[in-house]
Amino acid sequence: MILKASQRAGAKQLGAHLLRADENEHVEVHEVSGFVSDSVMGAMTEAYAAAKGTQCKQYLFSVSLNPPADESVRVEVFETALRMIEERNGLRGQPRIVVFHEKEGRRHCHAVWSRIDADTMTAKPLPFFKTKLRDIAKQLYLENGWKMPEGFIDSRLRDPRNFALDEWQQAKREGIDPRQLKGVIRECWAASDNGASFKQSLEERGLFLARGERRAHVAVTIEGEVFSIPRAVELKAKDVAARLGDPSKLDTVEDVARRLAGEMSKRLKSHIAEAKQVASAAIRPLLERRNAMKSAHIAEREKLDAGLKQRADREQRERSARIRHGVKGAWDIITGRYFRVRKQNEVEAFFALQRDRNQRHSLVQAQLKERRQLQSEIVLTRAL
Repeated sequence: MILKASQRAGAKQLGAHLLRADENEHVEVHEVSGFVSDSVMGAMTEAYAAAKGTQCKQYLFSVSLNPPADESVRVEVFETALRMIEERNGLRGQPRIVVFHEKEGRRHCHAVWSRIDADTMTAKPLPFFKTKLRDIAKQLYLENGWKMPEGFIDSRLRDPRNFALDEWQQAKREGIDPRQLKGVIRECWAASDNGASFKQSLEERGLFLARGERRAHVAVTIEGEVFSIPRAVELKAKDVAARLGDPSKLDTVEDVARRLAGEMSKRLKSHIAEAKQVASAAIRPLLERRNAMKSAHIAEREKLDAGLKQRADREQRERSARIRHGVKGAWDIITGRYFRVRKQNEVEAFFALQRDRNQRHSLVQAQLKERRQLQSEIVLTRAL
């Protein structure tokens, strides 16, 4: 399970992100505990208010828990991970919010803790939390029998195409897959040994070498977006310049953009528009299926949840009816019947909860499997 975390402020913005139904197909608020409010936004407001009584600026600890995409991961596994995170970072008993997101057939979890200790009105320190989370993640992979990512086995083998947030947002604006783009730049770098061959390799893939604002090498797209070469290949600017030459001899980004605009003929623009139209026509039926599937899945979950609640309420009433009151209740305490009944009720309630969780888990996993199959079709169609 990949764990990514940060200390941060911005409770209102984070709460809105957790509840975004436009970017996620399913949003499930699993837990809001330790707060007076039982809503995500109410809890975020409380966390902000508590921090105002301290000097702490980054009063939230936000963690995303991402299990392997194809694994059937029960809620209990996420809860175990959350307990481990709390214990190793000194957050046990701190107010927290837990929300599940589902998108494109993948299910992951977001957890947010308030760092403010209500008794001392100080922030819980989080030294070396990244190292601790990495150790927890390794342990979860081993305990659950999941295939461990190569990056965990040897840090030098991690995926070199992982994007920083600003890179991701930049590529997302242009409809470019950031992993693919970063991979393309690295492929060009590996396939060339000087500035001329690297420039040619880039242009064959629709990218153009230029000089950035800080006199560093950058790649420019047809649309004019700029991507740092040193960041893409994970080298210092001086090391990149040693192979590609002095960046001051290159055209500026503005010069390259003007040249590209002039070279873009109407015919080429027409081809691009036609290709987009064809792609849109091919993908449209799949997107319609996706929307219909989302609605059907929501309806199925709502129906199941209503049925589970109705049954749980009925069973709770039956268990409560076993507890006698008045004189009979006093006699049951004397004879020990009350304690036997209470123990029986506790056991039945526990197994009823597990049964209900099993039913919901089975439904969610069946829906995720169906959604992943559709996503495979969408990916293949987009690649054509």
